[in-house]
Amino acid sequence: MDTINLIDTFSEFKDLKNIDRVTMMSVLEDVFRNVLQKTYGTDENFDIIINIDKGDFEIWRNREVVEDDDIEDPNTQITLSEAKKIDDDYEVGEEVTDEVKLKDFGRRAILNLRQNLASRILELEKDHIFGKYKSKIGDIVTGEVYQVWKKEILVLDDEGNELILPKTEQIPSDYFRKGDNLRAVVYKVELRNNNPLIILSRTSPVFLERLFELEVPEIFDGLITIKKIVRVPGERAKVAVESYDERVDPVGACVGMKGSRIHGIVRELRNENIDVINYSANVQLFIQRALNPAKISSIKLHEDTKRADVYLKPDEVSLAIGKGGLNIRLASQLTGYEIDVYREMATDDEDVNLEEFSDEIDAWILDQLKSIGCDTAKNVLGLSRNDLIKRTDLEEETIDHILKILRSEFE
Repeated sequence: MDTINLIDTFSEFKDLKNIDRVTMMSVLEDVFRNVLQKTYGTDENFDIIINIDKGDFEIWRNREVVEDDDIEDPNTQITLSEAKKIDDDYEVGEEVTDEVKLKDFGRRAILNLRQNLASRILELEKDHIFGKYKSKIGDIVTGEVYQVWKKEILVLDDEGNELILPKTEQIPSDYFRKGDNLRAVVYKVELRNNNPLIILSRTSPVFLERLFELEVPEIFDGLITIKKIVRVPGERAKVAVESYDERVDPVGACVGMKGSRIHGIVRELRNENIDVINYSANVQLFIQRALNPAKISSIKLHEDTKRADVYLKPDEVSLAIGKGGLNIRLASQLTGYEIDVYREMATDDEDVNLEEFSDEIDAWILDQLKSIGCDTAKNVLGLSRNDLIKRTDLEEETIDHILKILRSEFE
């Protein structure tokens, strides 16, 4: 029975497609020689013949024929009388080769042999999985959701290997159930308790980069290169692209006809808003493009501190900053410059809507000014202090405060 179990383990071993023949032969021979050394004290006079295709093996022992009284080591020597039982023609000094049957090892040795073999198979499988996924770091893989836990999702690949997608690497609006297929990028591969741990990510900028490579042939072919990606997963991303062929519009190629190429990426990323920007080595132009859709009036760069003062018309400020400051934050990360936004100083032929001062003047005060026909800063400044006091219900200190704020806008 032990012998049959060992042969079964061997057959299971030979069916592993991910282990090459040379490695397989080496491991098998190593396991058998280990048992021979423990059983006979040496393995030097044994030949091991392994038939990988059939899943079986033979062990042959070579011994020198000696006189019956001269035997010292029964493992390396055989008496003449014993040799003649095998073949009458044997003489002293010749070599006898006979097969060692598995049952000759004894039950305990066979059990150890089987356990060693099973252990080496497991090690090789672990090494194979570790090596395979180590070389796939940064590549997209597809797997089936096997188990959903609070802090992570267990995913199985097409070979049944276990992959982990932690909650921290999931897009906030991701929702998966058992049996769903999901796509993610191989983020990290490490050994934990001597077991390979493959960690996936859907929030990494590399995941977005690989999705672009899949959807945009020009990126895959190298005509367009992605210079940098920054993103807040599930919310917004900015992708800077550059074309090596002046005939190819990098932004147009990435977006596709009527957004056909980028729609698939947006869906995969749970409707993440993706801005594709034409990269430029001209920092001012790059910052201007990064702050899209806001239209910039002027930029002042501080190269030594990597800061940029950006001046915009008052009605463009909120566009540049974006919801929750997201647009300006991503633009800063993309360009590598800390961006500060300033309302552009109004010149003589410019005016500023009173609504633009809502962060400095209370809304009810602005309503008072509007009620006397003053909708802009210059409307208010066009009236004297006394006129404003008479025509509104505002106190003198309040009027002085308003005038100070409005005048500073034009200084």
